[in-house]
Amino acid sequence: MTVHGERAVVPAVTKAEAAKALARFTDGYNEANRELDPALTTRVETGALLTMAQADLKARRVKNPDGLPDYPPLELTDARFSVPRQAGWPKFFLADTESNRDDNRWLLIFTRNRAADPWKAAYLSILSRDEVPELALDEEGYADPLTGPNGAGLVTDWPEIGRSYTDYLQKGEPADLFGKGYATTTQREFREREARTPRYWTQFADQPAEPPQYRTVALRTADGGALVFFAAHHTQKQTMAEGFTINKINDAKANALLTGKPEKHLTLVRLTQSAVKIPSKEEGGTVVFLNRLEGLTAARGS
Repeated sequence: MTVHGERAVVPAVTKAEAAKALARFTDGYNEANRELDPALTTRVETGALLTMAQADLKARRVKNPDGLPDYPPLELTDARFSVPRQAGWPKFFLADTESNRDDNRWLLIFTRNRAADPWKAAYLSILSRDEVPELALDEEGYADPLTGPNGAGLVTDWPEIGRSYTDYLQKGEPADLFGKGYATTTQREFREREARTPRYWTQFADQPAEPPQYRTVALRTADGGALVFFAAHHTQKQTMAEGFTINKINDAKANALLTGKPEKHLTLVRLTQSAVKIPSKEEGGTVVFLNRLEGLTAARGS
């Protein structure tokens, strides 16, 4: 009998392989942070996590050109792996771990595009123990991946959550889809304050981060909803009013990443990676941001 790998629904990874992938990531993460070498992160990271890490390492290396030989190593323990059965590629799994950095749980999404590729971490979310959703499991303990909007039974189409979020940031709509909080109403309030001041005005632009570089992934939760990981791009362009110039940028990372000379204009480019809980239609309610990590990836002056 022939098994067609592109159609057979099989576990994405064994628990032993998942543990090796987590250990490999931790070793690579620590090496990259000791050397402050953005190139090293490509061995163990991809997607949103890679983009943010490379910009961070590049900026930190400006201040520490010889790296950080005394960098305290990250330790990830008490790993709980949620492995879905999947057909075809790419595949993914979730590692829910303890960290020596804080008392929270570190959730990492690992992906790979084919069997010959190494597993790489694409998303990181840091949640309190109470915030980690209970995932739906089948009779053999495998997680339930969402593969398309049809039949998902959610209050919104999960593959479009990045577009829905960036539309909300731009226009405030759909206003009833997202709950209040730092990632939503607070962002809109900040933009309203910054839109026009006596010294400058600011334009904001947002776009969903698209595949194949940035893939949205989702797992069914025990209550019928979904835990979804996605990324988005955000641009902020500041233009000085007549008679004013930019004398100083009070942001060490922006200065480290800066290209061009900021006299009248400063453009900051950011990427966010988020974990949200989308409720089922039956349960109702709003999309809740469990975690939103934001990273500056570029700064341009003119």
